[in-house]
Amino acid sequence: MIIVSILSDSNALRIILGIPFLLFFPGYTLMAALFTKKEGMSGVERVALSFGLSIAIVPLIGLILNYTPWGIRLEPILYSVALFILITSIIAWLRQISLTESERSAFEFQVKMPGWGGGVQDKILTIALVIVILGLLGTVVYVIATPKIQEAFTEFYILGQEGKAADYPIELNVGDEGRVIVGITNHEGDEIDYRIEVFIDNEKVTEIGSIVLVNGQNIETGVVFVPNKAGQNQKLEFLLYKNNEVEPCMEPLYLWIDVS
Repeated sequence: MIIVSILSDSNALRIILGIPFLLFFPGYTLMAALFTKKEGMSGVERVALSFGLSIAIVPLIGLILNYTPWGIRLEPILYSVALFILITSIIAWLRQISLTESERSAFEFQVKMPGWGGGVQDKILTIALVIVILGLLGTVVYVIATPKIQEAFTEFYILGQEGKAADYPIELNVGDEGRVIVGITNHEGDEIDYRIEVFIDNEKVTEIGSIVLVNGQNIETGVVFVPNKAGQNQKLEFLLYKNNEVEPCMEPLYLWIDVS
């Protein structure tokens, strides 16, 4: 699992190996370390508890990693979960070597092909079951193989001079310079040429462009505006355009400013 996740780009292999790695093995090895004897718990109960414990263990490992310098990233999660599985497996093995083979917890599986000795109804049900299983497998393969089309959108926001959503210049004098930071993030799936226009009470005061961003790129740029008339509750608007369009590509952002 570690080798495939780090070196391979195959999402299908990552999913196939990652599901048991995260959702079964941590709980199963912990169960094996805590309850080494076969008696007292059936195989079905062990399997069910293995899934339940895994769902509880993996988030706890992530929570611990969140407070470490490594953080919640691919390699730390892989190594941490693998280390947990290894340690609990060693503990389970050390506890089980003192038991006889009949006392140790184990699973036994018997697999056989369905026979055709039944009647017509049994054969129809068998064929229907095979068709359903093949359909489910085909659906899983299609979902894995077909990339999901992401929603196309643009992030557009304004920040104060300190880069936070606070301390906006909302009280100014006529002729004073107001400064904000305008941020744009392109999630359109293509290269976009953006343009920003700034209005105060429907009067254009400045324009910034062109800002060319590739998909996934972000920019935060300073914008300076100067009010030229006094008044309370003046509407300072930021309009975003893309690719030389005449209409804004989204609803404008705005602040209410008081000008003395």
